[in-house]
Amino acid sequence: MSPITIATLAAFPQQLEAHYAAIPEAYKHWAPPSWDGIPSEPFTAIEQVCHVRDIEIEGYHLRLQRTLTEIDPFLPAIDSEAVTAERPYSSANTDEVFASFRSARAKTLAMIAAITPEQFARRAEFEGYGSLSLRSLVHFLCSHDQQHLAGLQWLLGKIEAVRSQ
Repeated sequence: MSPITIATLAAFPQQLEAHYAAIPEAYKHWAPPSWDGIPSEPFTAIEQVCHVRDIEIEGYHLRLQRTLTEIDPFLPAIDSEAVTAERPYSSANTDEVFASFRSARAKTLAMIAAITPEQFARRAEFEGYGSLSLRSLVHFLCSHDQQHLAGLQWLLGKIEAVRSQ
């Protein structure tokens, strides 16, 4: 596995926390009038971090495990907007969210570290992405992380636009 990908995955929890901390307290639950141009899902800051935690556990842990243990599994996409609408993200304790995510990411990194070169070639069908290797799946996880950092930066841009009016 690419060392830069592993290093980026390992650094992400701290980056996510720092980006979230940059959001002014009054805007942690704020939604802009338009989500046009957001590089991630259209989630408030608190929803972004809860989503990342849940996708790590309910999405990527399961996807990695199934790709390792099943032959050409179908990995369904998760309807993140529906999940966000039905969960109490707005009342989440961010200290608990970040602690849970750090633990989940450590588990992800341990899972990846145990994968052999031959296992990285295992195949799956990921809904919305098509046929891929386990190695591809790890890169898509890293990409997902970066989308949410970009989403938080985008929110900061929207917040500054509103605050400067």
